[in-house]
Amino acid sequence: MGRKFFVGGNWKCNGTTDQVDKIVKVLNDGKITATNVEVVVSPPYVFLPTVKASLRPEIQVAAQNCWVKKGGAFTGEVSAEMLANLGIPWVILGHSERRALLGESNEFVGDKVAYALAQGLKVIACVGETLEQREAGSTMDVVAAQTKAIADKITDWTNVVIAYEPVWAIGTGKVATPAQAQEVHANLRDWLKTKVSPEVAESTRIIYGGSVTGASANELAAQPDVDGFLVGGASLKPEFIDIINAASVKSA
Repeated sequence: MGRKFFVGGNWKCNGTTDQVDKIVKVLNDGKITATNVEVVVSPPYVFLPTVKASLRPEIQVAAQNCWVKKGGAFTGEVSAEMLANLGIPWVILGHSERRALLGESNEFVGDKVAYALAQGLKVIACVGETLEQREAGSTMDVVAAQTKAIADKITDWTNVVIAYEPVWAIGTGKVATPAQAQEVHANLRDWLKTKVSPEVAESTRIIYGGSVTGASANELAAQPDVDGFLVGGASLKPEFIDIINAASVKSA
């Protein structure tokens, strides 16, 4: 078994060249004591080559999005081929901010995931419910529908990490309790087992995102079906190293 713990840092639309240099220095100087952990940071497009060139080699980089098909007359978009050409191994797709602010549908995200994988990228695919959906008791229906739209388009899950991000916990300071996170992760794994295959359910990493901090990371990491984190604001701070080191909880 042994799903390798995965910690992603989503910098979102933040940073200047000076700030990025400082964040990279913190990451390069940070004492990562956890051994069984994969770390990826996702700066804005414009900083990707700089960060990739200056970051310690064991930390990979990801784009925060890419276009749904081959490049061309799509002003303002960046294609999966361009990312592959730059040697960017990962891309985040279906983040709730893009679903909510830019109207990306489940099907559109599914198409994006399939296309990015076909171009050789690895994908952090985001799913998650709003506060209204949680209060209405439809969390699993929402998350299952989002995951199904991806499952309908792909057959190989080797290069997919699922990020469960309850929308009500992103950037709000509210964190799902460890029990809430574990419940959804376990249900999502059961869904994969039933609808895709037991092998995919066992091997696919399901990570948690939503106001993860150095203070909350260890308890969340201790949950059996939480395989890592997608970290927002805290990934711009020195405590990101503490969050990475929460991976040690799995091997304790």
